[in-house]
Amino acid sequence: MATRHLSQIELAARWNISHRTLERWRWTSEGPQYVKLGGRVVYRLEDVEAYEAEQIRQSTSGHRHQATA
Repeated sequence: MATRHLSQIELAARWNISHRTLERWRWTSEGPQYVKLGGRVVYRLEDVEAYEAEQIRQSTSGHRHQATA
């Protein structure tokens, strides 16, 4: 199965943010991992989904809730 990639415009639309925010995040080493192919920046869908999963919070206190087994 081929890896699905999103352009920064597609990712910005997915998250309803400016593509400039993604550019800033790349500059400040924030946000999801990306791939640079020549001069083009793309985001692998699996990296985007992993980043989204990492952002899940139980509260606004900033502490992650760890589930107990």
